[in-house]
Amino acid sequence: MPLEETVPVTADDLDAALSSVVTALRPATNRNWSVPAGDLEWDCWHTAEHVGDCLLSFAGQLIARPEQRFTRFMANANQDASPAEVLEFAEVGGRLLAASVRASGPEVRAYHPAGLADPEGFAAMGCVEALVHGDDIARGLGLTLDPPRDVCARVLARLHPEQARELAGEEPWAALRWATGRIELPGRPRLAQWRWHGAPLPD
Repeated sequence: MPLEETVPVTADDLDAALSSVVTALRPATNRNWSVPAGDLEWDCWHTAEHVGDCLLSFAGQLIARPEQRFTRFMANANQDASPAEVLEFAEVGGRLLAASVRASGPEVRAYHPAGLADPEGFAAMGCVEALVHGDDIARGLGLTLDPPRDVCARVLARLHPEQARELAGEEPWAALRWATGRIELPGRPRLAQWRWHGAPLPD
């Protein structure tokens, strides 16, 4: 469909993305999460912690609404948290972000380096953080993440509009992973650098 007709990214999309990650990773919480998460330097445990901190930070942005900075806090899991508990921490961050998106009107704007973002933008960025890093963890543990493809398509269109047009014929999850520098596609080398569009697209 044309980009301007794309259905907005919502808190429900974020919930669906989070659920797909938790469903994929929960069966492996009895494994060793000190192994590298995909191609990252972080291990699986610290990658999950990063997801929780990032999504809580996004929720804080929507609540405090600073225009030129992030809110001044960092959230960490307890260092003795088990894999199940650090996964829970990541999920809590995402559910709180979803609640903040639902509680924020469309006129709300808050700082992000990729643009002064609205609630839809933070929902979409939260989806990417959860899905891409969830996939990093899954690959580190020898698992496969299977996210909802309609969510992937909406997130790609919202955050990477130019790539969404170029990749219209690609499978949405593969396209989103390519746009975030995770994989190569036929005729398209893996991206060494990438950036999303956090501000509302008309902006």
